[in-house]
Amino acid sequence: MAHIDTLKRARILATIGPATDSPETLEAIIRAGVNACRMNFSHGSYEERINQITNIRAIEKKLNRHIPIVQDLQGPKIRFGELKDDMTYHIEEGKEIGLTYGIIHDGGNNLPSQYDLSDKCAPGDHIFMNDGKIQTVVERIEDKTVWVKPLNSGDIVSHKAINLPDMKGGKAPSLTPKDMKDLEWGLDKDIDYTAISFVHTADDVRKLRQILNEHDSDRKIIVKLETRAAIAPENLEDIVKATDAVMVARGDMAVEAGPEIVPVAEREIIRLCQKHCKLCIVATQMLGSMVDNPEPTRAEVNDVATAYIEGADAVMLSDETAMGKYPVETVKVMAKTLRYAQEHIGVYDLYDRSPTDPQNGAIADAAVVLADEANADAIAVEATDGNLVHSISIQRPTMPILAMAPTHRMANRLSLLFGVRAFVSPDGKADTELHNLLTTNFFGDTKATVVLASRDGVKLLHLDR
Repeated sequence: MAHIDTLKRARILATIGPATDSPETLEAIIRAGVNACRMNFSHGSYEERINQITNIRAIEKKLNRHIPIVQDLQGPKIRFGELKDDMTYHIEEGKEIGLTYGIIHDGGNNLPSQYDLSDKCAPGDHIFMNDGKIQTVVERIEDKTVWVKPLNSGDIVSHKAINLPDMKGGKAPSLTPKDMKDLEWGLDKDIDYTAISFVHTADDVRKLRQILNEHDSDRKIIVKLETRAAIAPENLEDIVKATDAVMVARGDMAVEAGPEIVPVAEREIIRLCQKHCKLCIVATQMLGSMVDNPEPTRAEVNDVATAYIEGADAVMLSDETAMGKYPVETVKVMAKTLRYAQEHIGVYDLYDRSPTDPQNGAIADAAVVLADEANADAIAVEATDGNLVHSISIQRPTMPILAMAPTHRMANRLSLLFGVRAFVSPDGKADTELHNLLTTNFFGDTKATVVLASRDGVKLLHLDR
């Protein structure tokens, strides 16, 4: 059991892929600081997912932790199809390439696309590839082939992203037939959150909620905010209110809406998540240079620390842990940066909150104030439904929050919240578990002062081994 002083308050969500598929590497990144695992359903097979879930749960049990698993649906994201022999194709500046739906790639310059793009763009439109790293302009459209002129060189592989910021014909549905298949496959699997991609309005969230309800699933929803429509003032707050959690998906947001928009949008999204007591994840290229290098850039380290200071619950690693050369080193850098930030600078003052349950809000306020004044070692919460834990976590207290959850599923979900370490207490009572933690040296001493919060109120406990 980790000593309470070592608990990292901001969470790390890591994408699992070829670089972290082995049980040994997976355990290494979890030991290094990963708190939750993301499965990107744009890639991989169901068999691979089963193996990953099995490995995560085995490591979770071995390390006596709760590791939330996120199923990230692809959404209507346009991607390349399979390249010949799974090759790396080099795109050369100025050398025309084609994009054609459904073709079998022969190794030449006509590349397969997962969607028909011929009716979605026009000559002069921009098409970006590989998360905007390669920029092209549409030259002409012949039958079902879109011919583009690359404005810079770069490499692509099978299933890399294609973005059409000037796309014609309105928005695509957030849940595609592939998403529905993946969602239904995952509903009976040991997964804690489902992330929905390319949301435009709160109706997209409500549609997914309805589907989950129809399947008697209480799976929690993460909305990925990446479209121009989603971050528009007339839609953004309604989306935040409709979901359980939000991911600031900065990669596609930069391509879809413009990179200059991202810093302002990130802060506004975090503000609204704080206001409405929602979990917030900041994602994409946080330590992107470490895909190929053992050291991060100084700007990246600053980016990670800034996400903590602004009040994000979690920061996410994508390619860095899915396919990077240095997954364990990347996690260590991120964890070290987050710990240094929490030791030397606080989270920005929170904005006004709008608790849906005023009683929870009042109890949370009292618990945090009492913990500060009593210099408590921790705040323990009897998490009958998880809402009180959310209300306390959103205030970003400086001491750990020990969530005593009635089920493993709830303990998993709460483990993605800022500052929360979750435990299973089947009877919903915290006293027994707290004394167990004291005897295992969790608090680092034979005595501990803990504020206990429950729906019945707040009290101060002085524990003595």
